[in-house]
Amino acid sequence: MSAVSAPQRAASPDPAGQRVSVAASLLRLSTHIRYENLAAGLSGGVISTVVLHPLDLVKIRFAVSDGLSVRPQYDGVLHCIKSIWRMEGVRGLYQGVTPNVWGAGASWGLYFLFYNAIKAYTQEGRTAELSAVEHLMSAAEAGMLTLCLTNPVWVTKTRLVLQYTADPSKKQYGGMLDALVKIYRHEGIPGLYRGFLPGLVGTSHAALQFMAYERLKRDYSRAKEQPSESLLCPGEYIAMAAVSKVFAVVITYPYQVVRARLQDQHNNYSGIADVLGKTWRNEGLEGFYKGMGPNLLRVIPACSITFLVYEHVSHVLLNQDH
Repeated sequence: MSAVSAPQRAASPDPAGQRVSVAASLLRLSTHIRYENLAAGLSGGVISTVVLHPLDLVKIRFAVSDGLSVRPQYDGVLHCIKSIWRMEGVRGLYQGVTPNVWGAGASWGLYFLFYNAIKAYTQEGRTAELSAVEHLMSAAEAGMLTLCLTNPVWVTKTRLVLQYTADPSKKQYGGMLDALVKIYRHEGIPGLYRGFLPGLVGTSHAALQFMAYERLKRDYSRAKEQPSESLLCPGEYIAMAAVSKVFAVVITYPYQVVRARLQDQHNNYSGIADVLGKTWRNEGLEGFYKGMGPNLLRVIPACSITFLVYEHVSHVLLNQDH
């Protein structure tokens, strides 16, 4: 039973009755909101982003690599990092870090906030643990809510990391706020929500990851004959986070390529179908997995750090240490 669909199925056909039922359900859902989850998720997201932002920049540059002459050509991850370092130094490797920190911190914080609230709502009045499908649905709903609030930040980050010149006077955007203002001024709200639809598809990535993570954590705790919410050691959290992340990335990575290309200021696609068609014709299946190598190098440690920090901070804040 999901937090969104359940009240709608149970509601009266009368519109006024439906509004009352939805309002009551949202009120019940709000009672399960714990801001400790927000703080713990935000902490994990910020720490992992600051440490690993250069690999995120490399991943995006490879994802949009479609042969345009405006783009630098890289032979691999190390060549890309060395080239950026040589041209722009540390500053070049950290282009777009501000919206990335804001976006990752807010996304992880909001995601854990919504996810745990929806899980608790779904668990109301039950003693049995949630099923894999219920974890999947809870994570998907949390992802959709989070994306609605954070998509403009991700558009801004993509635009900033795709500025290839080292000369500040030739850069289109001077920073996060400048990019937000210019995108809104020249492209309006649609510009700030470029890539939103593939982003919605991408909520399946987090949903699959959380489903796998919860299942691994539950089965491992059962094998050790301890409660599923028991605090594990760092290595155990890191291993489960890494396995669940690889599982989700392999299945869903092509949406990230589509999303990055839609948000790229150097190309103009008419929509998702246009990106899919051109990428397939010009680059084949391989085109949809460009940048997955550097992405895995970044997201596996990033996810491991995020989940490790989240689990320990949330246990401290929620007084759930065992």
